[in-house]
Amino acid sequence: MSNETGLSMEELLQVVVDEQASDLHLTVGVPPVLRINGHMHPVDMRALTADDTRRLMESIIDDEHRKRVEEKGGTDFGYGFKDEARFRVSVYRQRGDIGIAMRQIPRKLMTLEEIGLPPQVKELLFKPRGLILVTGPTGCGKTTTLASMIDIINRERDAHIITVEDPIEYHHEHNKSIITQRDIGVDVVSFSYALRSALRQDPDVILVGEMRDLETMAAALTAAETGHLVLATLHTTGAARTVNRIVDAFPTNQQEQVRTQLSFSLQAVISQVLLIREDKPGRIAAFEFMVATPSIRSLIRENKTYRISSDIQTGARWGMVSLDASLMGLYERGIISYEDLITQSQDPDSVVQKLKEME
Repeated sequence: MSNETGLSMEELLQVVVDEQASDLHLTVGVPPVLRINGHMHPVDMRALTADDTRRLMESIIDDEHRKRVEEKGGTDFGYGFKDEARFRVSVYRQRGDIGIAMRQIPRKLMTLEEIGLPPQVKELLFKPRGLILVTGPTGCGKTTTLASMIDIINRERDAHIITVEDPIEYHHEHNKSIITQRDIGVDVVSFSYALRSALRQDPDVILVGEMRDLETMAAALTAAETGHLVLATLHTTGAARTVNRIVDAFPTNQQEQVRTQLSFSLQAVISQVLLIREDKPGRIAAFEFMVATPSIRSLIRENKTYRISSDIQTGARWGMVSLDASLMGLYERGIISYEDLITQSQDPDSVVQKLKEME
């Protein structure tokens, strides 16, 4: 990589593609940094100046997003690089300068088997109604999991799929289904408005990129109750915490009603974390998978979510698996480190105890 001042975004993105990096970070005071298999690798060149990051931003941004950076301090959008890659871009101000984070969106959608999900997940995608939640921290692969689910529905069901995303990451072609993709800030003003208007557009399946606020959660629950399959994400870990997070978002006088709504409409919660592999370069996801059985539905209704984890542990016939069991399986096969096993587990003491019993 040249050490000249005239470095273009095109050159940088070509390096990202060639090195199979997941992310590119452009920050004043350090060289461009690639994230490859979870580790940060500075590009061999001089540190970026404020002029560099602003010039790089200007090469990929439009007037509307530039205005958002000036007025709000940041913006997000999708960006296509030649025919080679697509990126989720976050432009932000920091210390008065421009910073840019770009995540490469995989070109090829993975199958559920490749992602590591049990076959029972596919069965859920043929349900006529209900709510399927994919949860986990930022950058854990929720968008990839959801895109793979939408791809299965698109190929195998004749349905109208509406996705509401911020920004659109995976572009889906019409297949057996027809697919409408709406970009927040470009096609529609907000998640909640998009969801409410989606119900007038004859959808069978609705993907909500993120349930950010009370209005969006309420609209998603209503859609799931009224004969639509709704797929959505939340930044929570574990099924019990996910249920609590939704209920707690509502005012106290509505929470009992929301628990009842959830107990009827929730189909499944998939919680995932993304870990660095120990056995070879790359990353792998660990999952908790909860199916809403009659027993779990009554626990939600009765506000006994603390007992959901024991139902998950005994729910193998429905394909259920706890996050800790998933992590243990990866550790036993030498795929993840002991440190990741302990730091990512829900109940580290119990995991340590199980390891001692196995010795």
